[in-house]
Amino acid sequence: MTPTVTRDASGVLVRAAWVCPIVAPPRRNGWVHVVDGRIAAVGAGHDAPAAADRLDLGSVAILPGLVNAHTHLELSWLRGLVPPSRDFLAWVGQLMAARRRFERADDVGVMNAIDEALAEMRASGTVAVGDVANALVTPPVLAAAGMPAVVFHELMGFGVRDGAPVVAEAVARHAGLRSAGVAIAPAPHAPFSVSEPLFVAIRDAVRTATPALTSVHVGESAAEVELLGTGGGPWRERLIELGVWRDDWRAPGRGPGDYLCDLGVIGPDTLVVHGGQLTDRELARLAEIGATLVTCPRSNVWVGVGAPPLGRFVAAGVRLAVGTDSLASVPDLNLFSELAALGALAPEVPARRLLEAATLGGAEALGLGGELGAIVPGRRAALIAVDVPAGVADPEAFLLTGIQPSAVRRLDVAGYHGRSR
Repeated sequence: MTPTVTRDASGVLVRAAWVCPIVAPPRRNGWVHVVDGRIAAVGAGHDAPAAADRLDLGSVAILPGLVNAHTHLELSWLRGLVPPSRDFLAWVGQLMAARRRFERADDVGVMNAIDEALAEMRASGTVAVGDVANALVTPPVLAAAGMPAVVFHELMGFGVRDGAPVVAEAVARHAGLRSAGVAIAPAPHAPFSVSEPLFVAIRDAVRTATPALTSVHVGESAAEVELLGTGGGPWRERLIELGVWRDDWRAPGRGPGDYLCDLGVIGPDTLVVHGGQLTDRELARLAEIGATLVTCPRSNVWVGVGAPPLGRFVAAGVRLAVGTDSLASVPDLNLFSELAALGALAPEVPARRLLEAATLGGAEALGLGGELGAIVPGRRAALIAVDVPAGVADPEAFLLTGIQPSAVRRLDVAGYHGRSR
């Protein structure tokens, strides 16, 4: 049950066995002082505000709510319908076939699945989301649910020769869907599905937009690297089958990361999703630019592209965030399960570094870094509590062990129902 307290003018003092600020080491016997929905102070022991109402949670770790930086809520109804594959293009084919089940993007089956997915994310500690959408049915649902979000309106068109009208039409659709808690931004899908003119048009629109954010799938599969490097391979064959191949298209002759950095598509406000096939040079460019790489480890394995090279990501110094991807390629939307997968991939990476990616890294990538992602004075008190067995000496390492929703509670001490920019 979510704990609640009576508030007064002096705020609420919440105590716990551990407080994990993310930007500092865990505090044993810690406390967080919340006033008017914001964090006023953080500390440990008995040196705490004396006048605050009090809530003692006992053997839990308090941490900032998690941020799912990449998912596709529109695909939530596909849970269990697209089996894992060892071949990415085969998996894509299965996905495309399964999506033909519903003729309308707002079918009741689609919308019910989105509602259930949102409830699932909340139950496992998610407090903000980066959602990739094609039909744009999720913005009003996210707003009504009070889930802070950036919805990336995903655009495709390998054969597009003039991207400006395509982007203008998309941006015109956004005006009536924005809200105080939900931003909408145009986003290219991937190098194998977006022409250079469309990439450039999206880039130009993003540079003048508020927020100036975008997202793009990059370096997800070896077939993508082959297409951009040589112009051949499985993606060329698939594009020809789909009837969208351009005979006048010429491969850029370089990797997807270099290609999009050279085009100026990847900037400091870009979420680069997956990146498993990027070279060390390309990762270094992302780090230099200040882009955020969003890793989705369980989904990568599911769709047949292999586990992400987390150690290389960290060594490159690139900013990291974590996403689940969609329920078409993962069994649940629990970010703690992603953290467990990441911890197993690179046990040498400090637990706090991974927790930061799933909290502050995602918040900063979505333009919410001043509001969410860390327990520091001034930020919104969007906090969660995770049950921790007695005797745990390293709560951050414990949080990478695969926490289930039954052990997670959102703290109702903040009056937090949205987001402000």
